[in-house]
Amino acid sequence: MTTRRVPFFPYAQLFLAEEKALTNVMQDVLRRGAYILQKDCREFEQNLAKFLGVKHALGVANCTDGLHIALRAADIGSGDEVILPSHTFVATASAVHYAGATPVLADCGPDHLMDPASVAKLVTPKTKAIMPVQLNGRTCRMDDLQAIADKHKLTIIEDAAQSLGAKYKGKMAGSFGLAAAYSFYPAKNLGCFGDGGAVVTNDDDIAHKLYCMRDHGRNHDGVVEMWGINTRLDNLQAAVLNYRLAGYENIIAHRRNIATWYHERLHGLSKLTLPPSPEKDVYFDVYQNYEIEAENRDQLKVYLKEHGVDTLVQWGGKAIHQLDALGLSSNLPQTEKLFTRCLMLPLNMAVTEDDVEYISGLIRKFYP
Repeated sequence: MTTRRVPFFPYAQLFLAEEKALTNVMQDVLRRGAYILQKDCREFEQNLAKFLGVKHALGVANCTDGLHIALRAADIGSGDEVILPSHTFVATASAVHYAGATPVLADCGPDHLMDPASVAKLVTPKTKAIMPVQLNGRTCRMDDLQAIADKHKLTIIEDAAQSLGAKYKGKMAGSFGLAAAYSFYPAKNLGCFGDGGAVVTNDDDIAHKLYCMRDHGRNHDGVVEMWGINTRLDNLQAAVLNYRLAGYENIIAHRRNIATWYHERLHGLSKLTLPPSPEKDVYFDVYQNYEIEAENRDQLKVYLKEHGVDTLVQWGGKAIHQLDALGLSSNLPQTEKLFTRCLMLPLNMAVTEDDVEYISGLIRKFYP
């Protein structure tokens, strides 16, 4: 088998494929001198809200800030507990911590997402909110989580950083709770050229608070109404995102095709557990990542690297409860098992069917 190079995320290659169009988009912003909260940002916010089917979308500097100000807008802070999964990036917990609340960590289920049964056991009189993380381009079992929230009168704020466009029973990830935040980090399905994010809501009062909080507490007239921070999505990134959002359906379609190619070639291997194959009924997945579970994961990772294939173990190989510096140690057996087995295969807009054939062939050779 001839060795080929399959990078995990080839940033430069993906830019070069759209260099002329993207350069024109950025030059237009620069020539107008329109850098902060100008028409590009407003247009992106309007287009994003329309795509998601929500009333309000506001550009912010990153998803972490979006979650932070959403918690503050919902009056969640000191003395409150927020339940979130341990299988997520540390930023989810950081947003809770810097809002003044306490992160409480739930286990994940076989789908790698927050397990509602684990969440139900963690509710206390101090619990104020549930923060589902819509991970890897797939939506949590929101019916079950909503039932828990309704029973205990809890707020749902979604971390939808990895799942723009994913659906559960026809409803978009990020449209279930009081508010949600998205990430436009370059590796995301919809990525910009640095950090970027958005926070969305259907609640007019929350939207007004978010508007003020992202811009030093200032309202639409520039009057300071409340304490705020500086977390504005700049116009240059907004223009890039607006350009890419126009073609986002094609991005989703290609990513779902790649997932199908992997599934067709790898299903049936007893030593692997694959993500669900693309379907359109209950779940519509957008495949931010293709995260498998593999026996002898570390050896497989080395073997693929030796043959030119980059892979990734999410979060540096540790869930939040395994980060000693944070002091959030918990007994989460499913999450701990997952982190000995999980491995992400290359899935980006440069991946071809021939790449998937090559990678799958290597994996089948590794597991005779």
